[in-house]
Amino acid sequence: MTDLATLLEVGGPLAALGGGTAYARAKHPGIYWATVGLPVSTVRLLSSYGSVMEACGLTVAPSRLRVLAVKATTRREVRPVPPRRGIIRPTTTGLRVRLRLAPGQEPADVAASAERLRHAWGVHAVYVTTVKPGVVELRLVGFDVLRRVRMPRKLRPDLLRVPVALREDATPFVRDYRTVPHQLTLGATLSGKSMYLRHLIAGLARQPVALVGIDCKRGVELAPFAPRLSALATDPEQAAELLPVLIKEMEDRYDLIKARQGIAPNTPDEEITSDIWGLPEHERPVPVVLFVDEVAELFLVATRKDEERRDEMVTQLIRLAQLGRAAGIYLEVCGQRFGAELGKGATMLRAQLTGRVCHRVNDEASAKMALGDIAPEAVSAACAIAPERPGLAVAGDTSGGWSRIRTPYLSLGDAAGTCREAARLVPDLPALKPFRPDVPVQPAKTPSPVVRSRPVTD
Repeated sequence: MTDLATLLEVGGPLAALGGGTAYARAKHPGIYWATVGLPVSTVRLLSSYGSVMEACGLTVAPSRLRVLAVKATTRREVRPVPPRRGIIRPTTTGLRVRLRLAPGQEPADVAASAERLRHAWGVHAVYVTTVKPGVVELRLVGFDVLRRVRMPRKLRPDLLRVPVALREDATPFVRDYRTVPHQLTLGATLSGKSMYLRHLIAGLARQPVALVGIDCKRGVELAPFAPRLSALATDPEQAAELLPVLIKEMEDRYDLIKARQGIAPNTPDEEITSDIWGLPEHERPVPVVLFVDEVAELFLVATRKDEERRDEMVTQLIRLAQLGRAAGIYLEVCGQRFGAELGKGATMLRAQLTGRVCHRVNDEASAKMALGDIAPEAVSAACAIAPERPGLAVAGDTSGGWSRIRTPYLSLGDAAGTCREAARLVPDLPALKPFRPDVPVQPAKTPSPVVRSRPVTD
C-alpha cells in the first residue's frame, strides 16, 4: 500500500504535467514553443549539428592544413567539415541561425535538404534565405503559424505599404505598391478574398492616398467603406464613366511631370521614365489606388452595345496598368474567376499585373491564370488549399518567388469603423467628386437616462 501511495503521489503531478503540455501544444502553441519546444530543439541542433550535416550531404573534405593539424595534435579520425554555424537566435515562433557555406557549396544545396533538417531537429518547417554570397540563414519555425494567425507587433507602416497577412515562415506579408504597383487577387466564395481586401482598405485608409472602387455587385463589398472612398462605381455603366476620368487624371499628371522636368510637351507618355515621386512634395499629386472587385463582370456582355462598352473599359484598364505607375495610380484587381475565355484583353491585362495572390479557387484554370507563369508548384499549392482554412492563399510575383500566406480575421464592422474615423483624410480631387459615394448619416446615440427605475423584486 505504501508503494502504491507513493506511486500515486509521484504519478499524479507527472500526469497533470503531461496533460498540460499536450493541451498547451494543441491550444497555445506559442506558449508550448517558448517553454518546451525551444529548449528541446536547441539541444537537438547543438548536439547533432555535425552528424546531421554529414547525413544531408552538406559537408566537404577538410583542407590539407586541417588534416595535418588534426593528425599532429590528436589521433582522431579526420571527418568532413560542415558549414560554419553562427549564433543561434531564438524568436517567438522558432529559431534563426546563419551558416557560412564551404567552398563549392551553394544555397540550393541547403534548401534541398530543408525537409531532412526539419525532421532531424523536430521543428515544423525549415526555410533557407540567402543573406549575402556564401552566407545563408536557416529560419526554423517551431509550429504552424498559419493555424492561428498573429501578426508581429513591431510593424512600421509606411506610405503605400500595408502588412496584410502572415507568411508560412512567420514573416509579415507586406503589400508594397511602390515595389509591386499592380496585383491580381483571386478567390472563390468564402475563400478569404474579402478579408484580404478589408485589410488593404483599412491599412490604406489611414494614409494620405485616394481610394477608388469599382464593385459590380451593387457595391455590397466596397459600400461599407464609402466614407473613405473618393469614388465608387457599383455597376458596369458607372464603371464605364469612371475609367475615362481616371485616364484623364493620369494624362494630366503626365503633363505636370513634363512641365516640371522640362520634357517636351509632344513627348509620348510611353517614353516618360520619370514619375510623380521625382516632383517636389508640395507639387506631388496624391497617389490613387483603384480597387476592382469582381473583374469578370466588366468582361461579360449580353448585347453588341455591351461588347463595345466592354472593349473600351478593358482597354482603359490595360492603359492604367501599363502607364499608371509613373502617375501614382495603382490597381488592385480582384475576382472569383479569371481566365482567357473572358474575352479579348484578359491575358494582356493579366500580363501587366505583377503581383499575384490566389486563394482557394473552384477550378485549376484560374490558379494557372494567376500563378502558372510564376511556378508550376505554386499552382499545385493553390489547388490544395482546404475550405476549412479561409484566408489561406499563395502569394507570388512575376519574379518567380512564391509563398503561402494567411490573412488574420478582421470584421467588417471594424474595417468600416476605421474608414469612418479616417474620412477626414479623403483628398480633394475635383475630377472624382461626381463619383463620390453618398455616406449615410449615422444615427445619434440616445443617452441613457440618469434616473433609472427601481428593479422589481420578489
